Formats: sequence, C-alpha cells, structure tokens
Amino acid sequence: MSEHTAPAQGLDAVEVPEPGAVTLVVPTFNESANVRRLLHQITESVPARMACEVLFVDDSTDDTPEVVREAAKDCPYPVAVLHRDEPVGGLGGAVVEGLEAAASEWIVVMDGDCQHPPSLVPELIEAGERTNAALVVASRYLEGGSRAGLAGGYRVAVSRGATLLAKALFPRRLRGISDPMSGFFAIRRSAVTAEVLKPLGYKILLELAVRSRPRQVAEVPFVFRDRFAGESKSTAREGLRFLRHLAGLRTASPAARLAGFGLIGASGFVPNLVGLWALTALTVPYVPAEILANQLGVAWNFLLIEQLLFRDRRAHRRWWDRLGRFGLLANADLVLRIPLIALLVDRFGMGVLPATALALVMTFVVRFAGTEALVYLPRRRGSRARRAA
Repeated sequence: MSEHTAPAQGLDAVEVPEPGAVTLVVPTFNESANVRRLLHQITESVPARMACEVLFVDDSTDDTPEVVREAAKDCPYPVAVLHRDEPVGGLGGAVVEGLEAAASEWIVVMDGDCQHPPSLVPELIEAGERTNAALVVASRYLEGGSRAGLAGGYRVAVSRGATLLAKALFPRRLRGISDPMSGFFAIRRSAVTAEVLKPLGYKILLELAVRSRPRQVAEVPFVFRDRFAGESKSTAREGLRFLRHLAGLRTASPAARLAGFGLIGASGFVPNLVGLWALTALTVPYVPAEILANQLGVAWNFLLIEQLLFRDRRAHRRWWDRLGRFGLLANADLVLRIPLIALLVDRFGMGVLPATALALVMTFVVRFAGTEALVYLPRRRGSRARRAA
C-alpha cells in the first residue's frame, strides 16, 4: 500500500499497483465471520488480468484483523488491513481513510458482509471507462437490480424513505443517481477530494455526491444479497446519525444555514409561550415571567442549532462557553430591538408595525452573524500570539 498505510496490522508491505489497477476498500466493524468468504469471492470473481489489491479499514472490537491476516495468506492478490483505534466518522470515516490510502487509478468501495457481489467489480470499472465517468454507482433501483437482501418490510421502507428524502433535499446534486444510499461504488482516484469530506455514519456515497460530486456519473444495476453472517449495523442510532448527516449537508452553505437558523428561531416561540403561560398561571409577574420564559426559547434554540447547524464546529469551544455566548446574543436581541424600533418610528417616521418587522429582520441577521462569528468560528490563535508577543 502507500506510505501512510505502513502501520497496517501484521501484514507485509505491498507494492503500489500500476495505474489502471483497482483498490477494493472494505470498511469493517466486527465482520470476522464474513471476511474469509469475501476474499474467496473476490478471488473467484476478479479476473487475473485486472491488477487488484484489497484494503480493509477496520474499526472492530473482535478478531477481524487477525482473521484477515490469516485469510490473506491464501489470496493471489495483495491484502492489507488498517485498524483504527479511534473510529472517527464511523464506517464513512473508515472509507475516507481508505480513499486517502489507496493509490490505484480506480477505487471500489464495498461492504464486508458479502451483500455486495465482487463479481460486479469489473463491470463497474468497465462502465466507468466506457462512459468516461469518474463515479460509477451500483444501484438497486435500476432495471435488473434488487434490494432483496434487505431483511423485512421495515428495512425496505426505511431504505426507500431515506432515498426519497435525500433526493428531495438534493435534487441537483443527486441527479442521475437512483440509489444514493448505496454503499457499493467505484470512483477514480483523481475525483477523490477527501479534505472536503465530513462523514457521519455509513452513507459515504451521499457525502461524496453532495460535497464533491464528480461531473460524470454512471450506474449499473446490482442485486443486494442476504448478509452471510453477523448482524446488520443499520440500527435506530445509525438512523438518527443519518438524519443529522442530512441536516449538516443541507445547511453547509451560509444561505441554507441562515434559513435553518430562522426556522429554528421560529420554533423557539413554542417553549417560550408555554413557559410564559405556566409562569403567569403561577402568578409570577409578567416582566420576570417573560424574561424567564425567553430563556426556555434560548435553550431550545441552542440545542437544535448545536445538533443541526453547527455540529461540526462544536470542538472549537467548550459547551458552557458556547451556551453562554449564545445566551448573551439571544438576550441582547431583546435589549436592542426596542431602542431600534423607537429609532425607526421617531427618527424615520415609520409606523409601529413596519418598524417592528424591520427591527426583527435586522436583529435576526445580526444575531445569525454573531452566532457564526462569536460562538462557532475557531479562535484566532495567531492574533492572540501576536498580542502576547
């Protein structure tokens, strides 16, 4: 493998394949019962004329690396395993590390549970060469494809619903991709822009298509097989991560974040009004009740913004620092709005209603800009160092 795969667990270093070769990147998490069969299928399916290597990027807590090491001895092609002590980004993060490590012209990403047929690998590469595509997706939804390997009607419904939701949110980016939930695809190494990828969970194709989609895309049908052994990693927790991932992708642009910020802010009126009703019912005077109720809306907005808009920027400050800054900005909005309305009415002769509407818009934009700049942008270490000097 390439230089940065040198620490592969227990396997001898292998030479980088010549251009035109294929690297199969297989992310694994506790798939020890499947990897031997998968390597056997690759041996039977990939023609000898196609230079091939296999890289397992492993997050397992079982003996998967050791099983790969033993099975590799019987393979006619190079096999390596890169075990990650910290599974950053889940299986999607493992795929990104595999994409960065691979040196072949073509990289094929496939699961380690034998649900993706290795016999399709040559067809994926051939389709890419024939159409000059940089990305070739194995789709369950083309004629000749099937999702038969999905266990039960519930998983079928969830998969189909996730596909429809993704395509509805990203109609332009996913144009020509019928199965954005597929984990089986081939991509040219020249089209990989790993530095812009921020994977969360296992839907790495969606991440690739939205953040750095290659211009030319092709598809081939495939039949999704039954899992050979072990348990599916598609849990309710992964479903929630997928929804957070969708929200993060959809709000990646400033305009989308501004819209999301507005929707979240509007939703904050609900806990605010409920809190105000409860406090006044307890005979709390209106002014302190309004102040306290507003804090419920602030907390609600902060939780949603943390999870849906700025999840990937939370590491820059501690949570209590972010909460304090956000609370100050949100409450300053109330303090600034009334003088601003008075200024618009008295100085510029506006009516109360249009002045109030304009003040809401102005303070909203200022609060959004302040939240981005003062709460979630990284600290300027260089400027602090200059001041210290």
